Amino acid sequence: MARGDSGGTPRGDGSPGGGSRRANPALTSRAAILAVVVCAIALSLAYPVREYIAQRQEIASLEHKERVARKQVEELSQRKQQLGDKSYIEREATRRLHYCRPGVKCYIVLDGGGGNGEQKRQGGPASRPPWYETLWRSVEAADRAR
Repeated sequence: MARGDSGGTPRGDGSPGGGSRRANPALTSRAAILAVVVCAIALSLAYPVREYIAQRQEIASLEHKERVARKQVEELSQRKQQLGDKSYIEREATRRLHYCRPGVKCYIVLDGGGGNGEQKRQGGPASRPPWYETLWRSVEAADRAR
């Protein structure tokens, strides 16, 4: 009989009608090829995906920096507008530089603590003299040494 015949002839292994079927191995050649293709696709996509994630992080960082810069620009524009206001300049000159407009009586309180400053000086340890006294004493001491 012919090879494709499904007659009842033995095939050489002693079993009638086509013989015993081979046990299918766990990994066929098709499955191996499919696994290789899937691995190749995964490896070829790994680098672009990593770059995409890195670029998204960089974009988020740059957007945050842009928001901070815009906030600074807004604050600076408000500050510029304040500095353009004459009344604001006068208030700051009076407060910071102790300027006084003509005809206005201005007072400067040297000890911001009121009566507490003198009590602290009496009860506390001896304070250091001002820098100019220390400088003058060192000049006098240098003159005496000659």
